[in-house]
Amino acid sequence: MKRIVPLLLLAALGLTGCASAPGTRLPGPLPEDPSQTLDLAPPEPLATPTPQVPDRLLAEGATFTLADVVDVALRNNPATRSSWLRARAAAAQLGIARADYYPKLDLDVAAGRSDLTVSRGDPRVDSYGPTVSLEWLLLDLGGRSAGAEEARLGLLAADWAHDATVQDVVLGVTRSLVEYMSARAQAEAAAASVRAARTALEAATVRHDAGVGTIADVLQARTALSQAELQQLLYDGQTLALRGALATAMGLPASTPYDVGPLPADPPLETVENDVEALIAQALRQRPDLAAARLSANRAAMRVKSVRSDGLPRLSLAATAGHSWVDAGSLADDDVWSGRLLLNVPLFTGFEDTYLLRQAEDNAALAAAQAQGLEQQAILEVWVSSYGLRTATQLVRTSRDLLASASQSEAVALGRYKEGVGTIIDVLAAQSALAAARAQEVQARAGWFLALAQLARDTGAAAPDFQTAVTSVKRTEP
Repeated sequence: MKRIVPLLLLAALGLTGCASAPGTRLPGPLPEDPSQTLDLAPPEPLATPTPQVPDRLLAEGATFTLADVVDVALRNNPATRSSWLRARAAAAQLGIARADYYPKLDLDVAAGRSDLTVSRGDPRVDSYGPTVSLEWLLLDLGGRSAGAEEARLGLLAADWAHDATVQDVVLGVTRSLVEYMSARAQAEAAAASVRAARTALEAATVRHDAGVGTIADVLQARTALSQAELQQLLYDGQTLALRGALATAMGLPASTPYDVGPLPADPPLETVENDVEALIAQALRQRPDLAAARLSANRAAMRVKSVRSDGLPRLSLAATAGHSWVDAGSLADDDVWSGRLLLNVPLFTGFEDTYLLRQAEDNAALAAAQAQGLEQQAILEVWVSSYGLRTATQLVRTSRDLLASASQSEAVALGRYKEGVGTIIDVLAAQSALAAARAQEVQARAGWFLALAQLARDTGAAAPDFQTAVTSVKRTEP
């Protein structure tokens, strides 16, 4: 009868566990058919860290440069935070791999009660006591060291990958800043075109009121003014959109009130070293993504050694020591200890070790090929960005010459029209050419800074710094 009761209790517990198992519960809510939607409670938003902005940059009237914009972006961008956390995880993995060099100790404490079938005395025995177990790998023919080295290379690769992420974020925020400043400059150029078109309309109106001009001249000038105003509105809208994009690139809400200064008027065209061979050598030496790929290839090669060691003998030490207190008159307390040297020699694993080794060797060859391909890609990127910067430099110089000649042509055409020699067609054509020249000059300057930032990233250098003011127009909490 005593044996039947525990069996019934175990059966009842088993039935209870089966009734509450996740697989036996009813399924979650589902739409009745494909044409219907389901009303669901929205999930709670994830907790996000508060954007970090230095207090000095939030003060009213504060100014800061591109370096400050980059600093704010690196503080708040999720990509840099993710790569940093991956590097921390890789550091923890190195600690895990090095744990095999140390012995492992376990403490077990057991307490139990049993019934003994004896002819005399109390059949119930209570026992309890601790047991300490030790396991220590003494020799594994290189597998332990290979695992630690593999983890160390993984940590270095994660560090370099974090540096590459930082450079990508720097390039992204620099692009956003330059594009915003370019849109601001384009809007200012469009405003200048509006003023010029308004001047032409006033001249046409004066000539019409004096009886020496036609109403067609006035209508054409008014049409040109409306087109210039429409272009200005388009650039104003683009400026607002790009301001939000820059705030987002810095990890701030798009509605953050701030503003930037003008696009630098005089790019340092002569101060940039553009020796393509030297730039390629620099990229191969210090590009973080290339360094990460090379370390990943070395890590994959070390993985081969680690996997190969799994099929080799292993020598370890195992020991236990414990004491049991027995609550029974006829039984005494017990001390137990043991020590063993264990030699494990893998004989046959169903060819698993063979295929694992083959997989590791193929992965090592793949990682090496990927690193070589990235090296060739890096050389191409430096080559393209180097000549891209050289082309951008020529565009800046040519666009300035074009702007100067277009300005003179517009002034001459307007003066001739006011004197009654030229026509309104000449004035409007000259103003249209001047507006295009202004836009091209702004685009050329912005393109030069973008090309410089791209070349800095492709060579693995720090972000290029150029002086530009970014002003906080209102003090707000981040």
